[in-house]
Amino acid sequence: MWPSVFAVGALLSLLAWADAGPLPHTPKVASIFSDLTPAELQAVRDFLVSRPELGLQPGQGESLAKNSLFLVELLAPKKSQALRFLDAGGHPPQAPGSSRGALWCWGHTEHHRIRARPMSQQEYDLLYGRLATLLAPLREFLQDVSGFGLEDCGERCLAATEVSPRGLAPGERRTWLILQRFVEGYFLHPVGLEVLVDHSKLDPQRWTVQKLWYNGQYYDSPEELAERYKQREVTVVRLPPHPEHSLFSTFVPRGHFAAGPPTNVQGAKVCEPHGHRYSVRGNLLEYSGWSLAFRLRSSTGMQLFDVRFNGERVAYEVSVQEAIAFYGGNSPATMQTKYIDVGWGMGSTTHELAPGVDCPEVATFLDAYHYYDADGPMHYPRAICIFELPTGVPTRRHFDNNFNGGSHFYAGLEGHALVLRTTSTVYNYDYIWDFLFYPNGVLEAKVHATGYVHASFYTPEGIRYGTRLQANLLGNIHTHLVHYKVDLDIAGAGNSFETMDVALENISLPWTADQWLVQPRLERKSYLQERQATFPMGRPLPRYFLFNSPSQKNRWGHQRSYRIQLNSHADRVLPRNWKEEKGITWSRYHLAVTQHHENEDTSSSLYTQNNPWEPTVNFENFVRNNENLENQDLVAWVTVGFLHIPHSEDIPNTSTPGNVVGFYLRPFNFFDEDPSVASRRTIIVRPGEPGTKEGVQIQRWTPSSPDPCITGEPFSYNGTYGQV
Repeated sequence: MWPSVFAVGALLSLLAWADAGPLPHTPKVASIFSDLTPAELQAVRDFLVSRPELGLQPGQGESLAKNSLFLVELLAPKKSQALRFLDAGGHPPQAPGSSRGALWCWGHTEHHRIRARPMSQQEYDLLYGRLATLLAPLREFLQDVSGFGLEDCGERCLAATEVSPRGLAPGERRTWLILQRFVEGYFLHPVGLEVLVDHSKLDPQRWTVQKLWYNGQYYDSPEELAERYKQREVTVVRLPPHPEHSLFSTFVPRGHFAAGPPTNVQGAKVCEPHGHRYSVRGNLLEYSGWSLAFRLRSSTGMQLFDVRFNGERVAYEVSVQEAIAFYGGNSPATMQTKYIDVGWGMGSTTHELAPGVDCPEVATFLDAYHYYDADGPMHYPRAICIFELPTGVPTRRHFDNNFNGGSHFYAGLEGHALVLRTTSTVYNYDYIWDFLFYPNGVLEAKVHATGYVHASFYTPEGIRYGTRLQANLLGNIHTHLVHYKVDLDIAGAGNSFETMDVALENISLPWTADQWLVQPRLERKSYLQERQATFPMGRPLPRYFLFNSPSQKNRWGHQRSYRIQLNSHADRVLPRNWKEEKGITWSRYHLAVTQHHENEDTSSSLYTQNNPWEPTVNFENFVRNNENLENQDLVAWVTVGFLHIPHSEDIPNTSTPGNVVGFYLRPFNFFDEDPSVASRRTIIVRPGEPGTKEGVQIQRWTPSSPDPCITGEPFSYNGTYGQV
C-alpha cells in the first residue's frame, strides 16, 4: 500500500438555518470554511490511530519502516452544497468538518509515490546522522578547509542544506546536500563541499554517498577525496576565521547613513485613534463593505471563501496554490535545485509575526494550528495578522483650479486598506502573503519575497549563473513563480470571459475630409472554450481580462464585470514537456480560465516536489478537455512571478521593496459608481463666500482632529497660491 489520502467525515456538525433565502454573513455561516480546532485535529488522529488495520506508529524514532500519519487538514465543502446553504438557506454541507490525512503506509515500499513523499523531520535527523558517518574519512579535510565538523563539534558544527527534486527520474530518492558552517545565516556560508546521498532504502544503514563535488571537481567517494587531499592533489580553499568574518550574514547593524537624523529611535507607526475599524469574529472578517471567511490550509496556505462586497458575492474562493523557485548553477546542487514549495509544507510554516516589524503593533493577531509532520496538533502563535493600513495616497482627490490663485473646491478621500497577512518560511526564503481590501471594491493579492538567497560556493565557472556576493559565495540566478486560484462569481455563478484592449485606427476627419486622424478604438474578444482562454508565457497579453455576468447589467447598460490586473514579470522556467516541467504545467500560462469542477480543487500536490515527472495533479488536464466558458461557473488560475539575479544588496537578506508580485480584482462596470462614496472619510474644502471674512468652508464627516497620536493640530487647508 502506498501513501493514501483518507477522508474522515462527520467530525463536526452545524445547525441548519430554518429561514429560507440568502444567509447574512455571520460567524456561524463562515464556520463552514473554518480550520479544524486543536481538539478536532486530535480527534482525527485518535480516530485513525484506533484503526488496527492502519497500524499507525509515532513519526519519530530510529526506523522509517512503519506506517505514520503525516498531515491532517480540512477539506473545504463542495461548492454546490455550500451555495445551496449560503444562498438558499438549505442544510449545511453534509460533512463540513471533513478532513484528510496523509498516511505513509509501507506495505509496498518500492512504489514511486512513497519515494515522492515530503521529507519528515525524522528522515532529516537520520540523514544528518548518517552523513556524519559517511563523511568520517573527511573529518581532517573539513576541519582544515572550514574549521567546522560534523561530530563532537560544539559550536562549530556543519549544517547541510538539501535540494530537490531528489533524483532525476520517478522512484529515485537521491539528494544533493550543500555543507555549510552552522552560524547565523548559514545559507551564506557554504564550505565548498556538496554530497549526493542515496536514501531510498528504509534502512538508514543502507544509505550511501554516490558522488561528491568540491571547489569545481567531482569525486566518486569520500575515501577518494580524502586520499587525494592527503596527496595534495586537491585545490583547497580555506575559509576565513569565524566569527571575525561571519558578521555579513547577520542582521546586526553596521555602518552609518551619510545623511538624515539618527535611526536609534522609533520610526513612524500605524495608529488607530478610534480603535479597530474592522471586525473579526471567528474566521469572519468584515471591513468597509467587505465580508469574507478565511482559513490557513496546512499544505498550501491562505484561502478566502465567500468573498462579498455590500452583500454580493464577488468570489467564492481566492487562494494560494503553489510557489516555485527554479535555479541555475555550476555546482551540482544548484543546477538540480527546482523548489516546489507545497512539497515543503508551505502552508504550515506560518511562524510567529513580530508586532511592530511584521505587522503594526495595533494589528489583530491570530494563532494557527497545523497537524503536519508531528504526532499531534502544533500551535503557531500569531501566525496571522489583520490591520487597517493608511496607504499614504488618497483613494481619490481633486484640486479644482480657478486659475486665479485659488480653487473652486478641493476634495479628497483618505486612502486606507485592510490587510490580511501571513508568512511562509520555506527553508531559506520568507514569503509574506497579503490580501488587501479597498473601500472601492478592489481586492489585491500579493506576495513579497525576502529571506536568504539560495547560494553556492564561488568558482570562476559559476559566474555565468549568478553574482559573486562574498569572497567564497555565489548568489545563484532563479525565477520565482506563484500560482493562485480565483473562483469568481460575478453577480452570480454563471459568468463569461472576455478581453479588452485598444487598436489604432486611421480615419478621415468628419469635418474636413482631406485630413486624417489616428486614434485608439476598443477591441473586445470573447473566449468560448478553455483552450482559447489560456495565455502562454512569452506572448503579448491583452491588458484587460474581464469576467462578466451575461444576465446582469448596471444602470448604464454595461454587463457587470470584474477585471483581473496582473502585477508580474513572470516567464517560463523550462521548455514545454521537459522532464520536471510536467509537474508545473500551470506555469505555462499567465492566466488560464476553466470551468469549475470539484475534482479540480488544487493545481499542485505535496508529492509533486519529489516526483515532478509523473505528477499526481497535472494542471494541463484542467484545460485539455476544452470545455465551454459561456455563462458557466468559471475559475481563473493566475501565475505571477519575477526573475531574481542576486546582487550585493541581497546581503544579508533579500529586501522586500521591488520584490513583490500579485494581481488586483477590480470592479469594471460592476457598480453604478465608485462604491467608496459611502466612506465618511472624505474632506471637501470650498472657498468662503465673497465679501465675508470666512476663509474657507471645510466639510467633513469625521472628527476634526484625529488624536494626539497623529497630531494635536486640527485639520486646516487654505487652497490658494500666488507669486512670492
